[in-house]
Amino acid sequence: MNLKQILQWAAIALIIWWVIVQPASAAHVVHNIGTFLSSAAHGISTFFTSI
Repeated sequence: MNLKQILQWAAIALIIWWVIVQPASAAHVVHNIGTFLSSAAHGISTFFTSI
């Protein structure tokens, strides 16, 4: 097992722990990411429509 795999498993474990300990906070972050992606997609589509 190399360092990259260890860090990946540690990151996954940290995310799972965070969701278990603070589910409301984790849900808020996921919601914000979804809002950001939706806004970005809307902006890109508006840009291509205006061309």
